[in-house]
Amino acid sequence: MVPSHEKLVAHLSQVGDLPPHWRTAFEQVERHRFLPGQVTLPDGATVDQAEDPGRWLELAYTDIQLITQVDDGADEGPGLPTSSASMPSIVADMLRRLEVYPGMRALEIGTGTGYNAALLSHLLGDDQVTTIEIDDEVAESARIRLMGSGFVPLVVTGDGTQGWAGRAPYDRVISTAAVNRVPYHWIAQTRPGGKIISPWGNAFHNGVLADLQVGPHGTASGRFGGNVAFMWVRDQRVTREAVETFVSDDHEFRVGRTELYPLEPLKFDASFAIGLRMPTVINDIVFASDEDDPRFTVWLVDPGSGSWASWHVHPGETSHEVRQYGPRELFSEFESAYQWWLDSGSPAVDRFGMTVSSNHRLIWLDAPANIIESTL
Repeated sequence: MVPSHEKLVAHLSQVGDLPPHWRTAFEQVERHRFLPGQVTLPDGATVDQAEDPGRWLELAYTDIQLITQVDDGADEGPGLPTSSASMPSIVADMLRRLEVYPGMRALEIGTGTGYNAALLSHLLGDDQVTTIEIDDEVAESARIRLMGSGFVPLVVTGDGTQGWAGRAPYDRVISTAAVNRVPYHWIAQTRPGGKIISPWGNAFHNGVLADLQVGPHGTASGRFGGNVAFMWVRDQRVTREAVETFVSDDHEFRVGRTELYPLEPLKFDASFAIGLRMPTVINDIVFASDEDDPRFTVWLVDPGSGSWASWHVHPGETSHEVRQYGPRELFSEFESAYQWWLDSGSPAVDRFGMTVSSNHRLIWLDAPANIIESTL
């Protein structure tokens, strides 16, 4: 192994992300073989293998997300990330949660670089792994990299939300793209007792992992966990640049004040719970342009109704101006949702769960009978 590769595997084992039966696969599958020659860091900096091979190789074995595609591969666009190589620790943690072992058949949604598929193929064998990628060029690049590393799982170019019935039923399904609506094809193509792991979220909060077990009667149920944010499957993407799109200087807004400070309600557990009550609402934080100015604004935008709210915060003040526009009183809904979370005992994410059938999705707290949201 490359020294930095060895250090990464040792680190993943030490912190508990890497179960013993996965260690050999992580040792023998080299991540750098699945990365393109040019990668982009989360801060926008780009590293080219040809220009700086040492730095490029170092990044391959650093526990960091690397952007591998923007704007779905279009030549011109705003530069929005659309494909990436996930942090190795997240890859290991999701595979740990998947509880997959030799003899099982796995379906992966979102081939990406092919690294995850290679790990699955190493453990299960090529014939037991099917992976789906919606982007033609990304899929073809993954095939080439997989074959170059000695792996030949079935790489399907297609819409992963449809699954792949040709090799069903599967024992395990793992998605590397976030969903809000868990596709029923995944459930229908998983054998009873099988498991589905997928990033899950909504417009307000992305993301957690949905850890679902498929039951005998065509349903899947399980709890949420983890702290991850993934790119969305293409047909469930959340609107970008919501403030620029839906807020206008011409809007006649309503003005109020609040003593609520955003630190607590925008923390992970509270934000997740609020998002369950406001799933279509996008939130964004915009800081003052002057680095010495501590003021910032929290925006709430609902694209469906055109409603928005702005929460102007000065850390040194005890009350803050709130502006609301449109048919929905978004900040009032936000305060109500936050109070509901407090009144419920401030539950952590892992106390919430989800049950999915062919025509319903239920979100519950502590037990499936305690339903807090029902969606057709």
